[in-house]
Amino acid sequence: MNNRILVTYASRAGSTAGVAEAIGKTLIGKGLQVDVLPMQDVKDLSPYRAVVAGSAIRGQKWLPEAMQFLSDHRSELSRKPFAAFMVCITLSMTNAGQYLEGLKSWMSPVRDLVHPVSEGYFAGALDFSKLPFSLNVLAMRFVVLIGVWKQGDHRDWSAIHAWAESLPSRLLQ
Repeated sequence: MNNRILVTYASRAGSTAGVAEAIGKTLIGKGLQVDVLPMQDVKDLSPYRAVVAGSAIRGQKWLPEAMQFLSDHRSELSRKPFAAFMVCITLSMTNAGQYLEGLKSWMSPVRDLVHPVSEGYFAGALDFSKLPFSLNVLAMRFVVLIGVWKQGDHRDWSAIHAWAESLPSRLLQ
């Protein structure tokens, strides 16, 4: 049986892409065959035994292209082991643990389309130089100014690798 795994992602400023690449490297380190691709480059899921998909969070939601990917491939994803992850700057807050249950509700639209065998929740990076100007970015700058968030890379690589290491037993049953 084919044990090739697809790790696919939707990212705006590269933080989620970095998480996907780390997940892919961890799975490769476990001896698995893995492709790590942006969602817009994935046309066919038939070569894959399992799929890991992740998105950056904007406005408490997965990116539109990520939801479109899930919708477009819903039928095939429902027949394969599927894991999902999200990358969100809110998880970088010092008291993020108290918000985790609420943040998990942001995965509900994903669960409505496909049922993940595992879910990963990770802090991202905040670099305003990689974000186009918008009212949302202006609001984020204000939140940084008052000290709720901090700029910088807040990804917890140990947590990302630990989650990825748990995936083979769930994806290749």
